[in-house]
Amino acid sequence: MTADTSDDGPDRSDELRAAAAAVDRGDLVVYPTETVYGLGADALDPDAVERVFDLKGRDRSNPLSLGVASVDDALRHTRPTERAVAFARAFLPGPVTVVVERGDGVPDALTAGRDRVGIRVPDHDLARALMAETGPLTATSANVSGTGSVTDLGDLDDRVRDGVAAVIDGGETPGTESTVVDPEAGTIHRRGAMAGAIEAWLADPPVDG
Repeated sequence: MTADTSDDGPDRSDELRAAAAAVDRGDLVVYPTETVYGLGADALDPDAVERVFDLKGRDRSNPLSLGVASVDDALRHTRPTERAVAFARAFLPGPVTVVVERGDGVPDALTAGRDRVGIRVPDHDLARALMAETGPLTATSANVSGTGSVTDLGDLDDRVRDGVAAVIDGGETPGTESTVVDPEAGTIHRRGAMAGAIEAWLADPPVDG
């Protein structure tokens, strides 16, 4: 693992190692992204995914997203169309959740039994370094369902703090939620960061993809 995963921030390698080890044990971790703090677990382990739902108090019918270190990693776990791949390569890494057809290894627990899954490739060095080490993580905000998203660890709910095995401190995050988009259908499910640029792409995608 890279000793220092940010250009000018402190060395977080010990935190990253501890978090990766926790995920490997099936535990939960909190990690920073370019939007809000995320709650991570092994996204391919149904039991770990269930623990995320339990800790957040989240309805099982509300699916979680799949966080990965790169678009190429996403392709190993999904079956996107050419249009979806072109969209992903245009906007990821970035504050965008791309909805595509899931692969065989993605559990029902993550997707609420649906055939599609949201993909996140965070534009954040620490998040991607962790995902590169662990493989796919759950990508959901590190909060109790129904409460505000966390942009500063000082605001992390005690229930969440007590329920995770590791926390990576990335400082204050910007706070704008990701835009959730199905590029094949041309539909934005949730407006957030970069929504205007996404709408422009969907209306007139590049001919060369």
